[in-house]
Amino acid sequence: MSSLSAGDAHAIKDVVIVGAGFGGLCMAIKLLESGITNFVILEKGDDVGGTWRDNSYPGCACDVQSHLYSFSFEGNPDWSKRYAGWREIQNYILHCTEKYGLRPYIRFQREVTSATFNEQQGLWSIKNNQGETLLARHTVMASGPLHVPATPKIKGLESFKGNVFHSARWDHSYSLQGKNVVSIGTGGSAIQYVPEIAPDVKQLYVFQRTPAWVIPRDERTYSPWNKSLFRQIPLLRKIHRDRLYWSNESRVWPIFHPSLAKAVHPLAKAFIKYQVKDPALVKKLTPDYTFGCKRVLISNKYYPTFNRPNVELVTDGIREIREHSIVTRDGIERPADCIILGTGFVVDPRIYMAGFELTGLGGRRIQDDWKDGAEAYFGITVSGYPNLFQLIGPNTALGHNSLIFMIEAQVHYILECMKQLKQKRAAYMDLKPQAQHDFNAEVQQHLKGTVWEGGCQSWYKLESGKNYTLWPWSTWKYWLRTRRVKTRDYHWVSCEQTAATACPSPLTTA
Repeated sequence: MSSLSAGDAHAIKDVVIVGAGFGGLCMAIKLLESGITNFVILEKGDDVGGTWRDNSYPGCACDVQSHLYSFSFEGNPDWSKRYAGWREIQNYILHCTEKYGLRPYIRFQREVTSATFNEQQGLWSIKNNQGETLLARHTVMASGPLHVPATPKIKGLESFKGNVFHSARWDHSYSLQGKNVVSIGTGGSAIQYVPEIAPDVKQLYVFQRTPAWVIPRDERTYSPWNKSLFRQIPLLRKIHRDRLYWSNESRVWPIFHPSLAKAVHPLAKAFIKYQVKDPALVKKLTPDYTFGCKRVLISNKYYPTFNRPNVELVTDGIREIREHSIVTRDGIERPADCIILGTGFVVDPRIYMAGFELTGLGGRRIQDDWKDGAEAYFGITVSGYPNLFQLIGPNTALGHNSLIFMIEAQVHYILECMKQLKQKRAAYMDLKPQAQHDFNAEVQQHLKGTVWEGGCQSWYKLESGKNYTLWPWSTWKYWLRTRRVKTRDYHWVSCEQTAATACPSPLTTA
């Protein structure tokens, strides 16, 4: 059995957190509250924020209410409106970073390239693109599922002479004024930026493969009087947040009972007819799948955009892209000065983690273990990868409520795991294969008969039909089931079985 030198032991981090978005910052805040300072956050970007740092396209905003899309322990009485824009959310993240003194713990421009578990030492060896190697007792993956832009494979795209950029990498130095602009995709990002850029461009071609269900957005603002009440009487703000939570949670019923979801169709179709004048366009914009099968979007501006004379909805597939134009399968060629890719993100970890070697016990690779689809236990731990934790891992994304709620529950669970390690004087914990299998079998069984099987192909699912993304129950059930660690579901490897430097676990038992 090998051991580490005193110098190496001194360099060991209790926790390495990968990512400085909402998840990574929440983890760091709660570590500090527990008295733990021997940790580091590795962030590939040049600032905190993750999604809200990267996405700055016109009209970018959250589709979860502001007071709910924020930490429960750091309420903000000054949200300007029901659904905040990206800049306001990013400013909130910056505020939390400064208030809790997190910057000294963050190393920017550090993209993790590999993480390898040393079974004998009970430590993770983590390498980044700066050539650094860190040793850690615990690794928390907080990179999030939506951070790698998806670029479609279209013939001729690389030969296009105009400007091409993804919505998550918006080129603010390029003026769209008077340009022929092609927007590919009609997902959550496109329905926000399309109405914003339409008045400025000469001609806008919106390429749609599959229409989305779009419902009205509550654009109400919070008055100075509202903000003053929330500031002076925090209980009112908390009650307001709780009301938003339970209101959103009620949306889970149509998810479990597609018949309820289909009952929404007449209202959703009426909304399209009310906002779009051309019956032919109404038909093209109306989905033929069950409401909620794909992500439901919210906007008051998207549908009316197609009433503009300089906006064309294109539903024919793309045959090729030429140097200054785009050609559809029907042979029509449309001029283009700029192509905007509103094509979402690579969500399959087998793909977006292709350049990131994650190696666990016995040299096993996560990409191999997930070859048939990502699986985890409550989206947090994976068998064969001791002391590795994920935030918003497999089957913990939501279609109806706030991810921040899920993040806080997961951070709590991770801290409970660390406390158990301390109490048991264990170097590391490894999820039992049977526990992972049983949990995922339960998840997949419960996904059957839900709205997500309503006749559409979405980023929630693999081509095989397996849904590895969404949580199939109410979020309060997730909260309840992650309050405590079922110790029988894990193997606990004692300090005596590893190098002494791997112990003890950093957290106190208080």
